[in-house]
Amino acid sequence: MAFNLRNRSLLSLMHHSSRELHYLLDLSRDLKRAKYTGTEQAHLKGKNIALIFEKNSTRTRCAFEVAAHDQGAHITYIDPVSSQIGHKESMKDTARVLGRMFDAIEYRGFEQKTVEQLAEFAGVPVFNGLTAEFHPTQMLADVLTMREHSDKPLSDIRYAYLGDARYNMGNSLLLIGAKLGMDVRIAAPKAFWPDEGFIVQCQAFAQESGARLSITENPQAAVEGVDFIHTDVWVSMGEAQESWDSRIEQLLSYQVNSQLMQAANNPRVKFMHCLPALHNSETKLGQDIAARHPYLANGVEVTEEVFESSANIAFEQAENRLHTIKAILVATLADI
Repeated sequence: MAFNLRNRSLLSLMHHSSRELHYLLDLSRDLKRAKYTGTEQAHLKGKNIALIFEKNSTRTRCAFEVAAHDQGAHITYIDPVSSQIGHKESMKDTARVLGRMFDAIEYRGFEQKTVEQLAEFAGVPVFNGLTAEFHPTQMLADVLTMREHSDKPLSDIRYAYLGDARYNMGNSLLLIGAKLGMDVRIAAPKAFWPDEGFIVQCQAFAQESGARLSITENPQAAVEGVDFIHTDVWVSMGEAQESWDSRIEQLLSYQVNSQLMQAANNPRVKFMHCLPALHNSETKLGQDIAARHPYLANGVEVTEEVFESSANIAFEQAENRLHTIKAILVATLADI
């Protein structure tokens, strides 16, 4: 191994260096090529991984399960309904049990302090599959996707995130860009900016890496000249569904539509989304929103026109969850 990632937890990327992040990205690329060419070798035979999901998931669960399977590991899926977590047993006690049975644990849930407590007491590596504050496995997939769709070095890539920037996607896109020396723009109403203390931490990383960070309330200014435009749903899992009406009023000017894509003044600009996306009214939630706000029948945070255009690379981004999660597992657990 080029770096000491063996038995390391992945909780936020705060404690991973830029060199370690580059290594994980390169390993992701190599493992992706091996899978496509049929030359992949299983490095995790005999390993057992627990997947704890307190929030629903499609991409994270499937990526961890397929990555583990491809590498010869076994997984056990644990949700709140089929376990005692939170009912009769604390996460601290759960950690001390599972750490004796498994080689690693993935956690997808609500608060960052929960995954950090899990890592503190499990005695084995813990991977953050998503908390309210951070989404580190998504970040590696996002950067791998941007690297695949740009002929620039990472330090020259410019991207913007629009919408509610207080939670995992806004925080994590600011953090990884600051670590890797990228040009990161956050556009949101001031009440929806990342925490001020967190911004200061990212600015310190940016001083080391040469990253350019900007946070603005002006979406058009944020996307000027960018290579990639990111967004996410406007109401996160765990938030009250009653939040939708006020959130739409507050964030409608940050919707990614054809006018905003044109404002980038870059014919090659790409659209990215961690999914699922409310780009039409074909889902129950989309129908509920369109019934109250008919002008959003063709998309909320992103319009159908943009989502179904050739600029959308969100599905390649989703696939890369598999390859980057596999790299995390191999770098952490493989006996090579």
